[in-house]
Amino acid sequence: MTLNHLPADFVWGASTASYQVEGATREDGRGPSIWDTFTARPGAIRDGHTGEAACDHYHRYEQDLDLMAEAGLTGYRFSIAWPRIQPSGSGAANTKGLDFYDRLVDGLLARGIEPVPTLFHWDLPQALEDEGGWLNRDTAHRFAEYAAITADRLGDRVRTWITLNEPFIHMVWGYGLGTHAPGRTLFLDCLPVAHHQLLGHGLALRELRGRGLRVMLSNNCTPVWPASDTRADHAAAQAYDNLHNRLFTDPLLEGTYPDLTAFGAETALDAWIQDGDLDLISAPLDALGINYYNPTRVQAPAAPDGLPFEEAPIEGYRRTAFDWPVVPDGLRELLVTLKHRYPTALPPLYITENGCSAEDVLTPDGKILDPDRIDYVETHLQAVDTAVAQGVDVRGYFIWTLLDNFEWAEGYHQRFGLVHVDHETQVRTPKASFAWYRDLIRAQRG
Repeated sequence: MTLNHLPADFVWGASTASYQVEGATREDGRGPSIWDTFTARPGAIRDGHTGEAACDHYHRYEQDLDLMAEAGLTGYRFSIAWPRIQPSGSGAANTKGLDFYDRLVDGLLARGIEPVPTLFHWDLPQALEDEGGWLNRDTAHRFAEYAAITADRLGDRVRTWITLNEPFIHMVWGYGLGTHAPGRTLFLDCLPVAHHQLLGHGLALRELRGRGLRVMLSNNCTPVWPASDTRADHAAAQAYDNLHNRLFTDPLLEGTYPDLTAFGAETALDAWIQDGDLDLISAPLDALGINYYNPTRVQAPAAPDGLPFEEAPIEGYRRTAFDWPVVPDGLRELLVTLKHRYPTALPPLYITENGCSAEDVLTPDGKILDPDRIDYVETHLQAVDTAVAQGVDVRGYFIWTLLDNFEWAEGYHQRFGLVHVDHETQVRTPKASFAWYRDLIRAQRG
């Protein structure tokens, strides 16, 4: 494969998240997170799996760093577990928690890999959830305090920081539908979570920028396709686009919230917005992270008294083991749409998550073949290359994910990793896709 349009300093990376890989949930002063509480609920997670052990990355990080170096990664996006730094979500730092990330950062730099930490990848300290979580405005201020503590320890070596990961997913699945931690089922009453997460981003950005650091936020974004050319389906697509995409990019890039009147929510956020909030939220970003997995196709709802859209199937494409449609050109469409939607405000972009779960095949000689993953990544990178050729400023790609990990509500049943993990023994086995990605990086870097 030849990618002719990517910049010479393009970042080749992989992503993970703390609760999904670290394990050691009760060690060295770490406090409980909402995911510890949620996974203890009967029936919350498939087969009762938890992240208590995960990939044991907390103890095996040196081995994992060696795998990253072997793959030729130039960047590693990981997340910092807030409960390791502040076990109760506020107050003095837990030195042992900071020590772990100190060692991780030093190990990355020693191998020539840029550390790119995410401050919040959904593992909120349970003590803050007990006070209302992201429904409580004070959580945004606690987040800024945590960001400052962490940056003071690591900011001399870590240049680029991501504040939030996928605030839309955390709001809807965690607070709206209850399929993720903290497991609330508030439906549209979850909307204040959007504003408070973004406010937390703005307050944290101020702390990080004051320390001379670069700041990003990673959104899960999706192209939205109307199911037909009818006015009703186009209106449904617009409503969904406003909720999923624009609710988390318009405030960042334009300082305004999108029209939510289709949800009967024209004033749903007004009561939560205070003077100066949007100025904080819309402070310029150094880059924007894009997480992409598939488009969303919607149609007008059959019943008029619910949401202003309903999801329609996407047919004619092969599907991942997670039953998600594989639409590589959707990534190009998304990137070009962002360029046209925010022609002067869009900062440089990084693909901070993209990948697929697959039915990996173990051969008799112990190799793990995953041709579907190789094809997935190859075609999506070609889509990125085409978007760059069409004028989009994309600076890096972080595959999801390095290791087969704890995949949230699916437990250990979905495998996204370049490296197979036996969750009984913690033995790591690089897959065929690992070697393919390594060879691609070598070829691209010359």
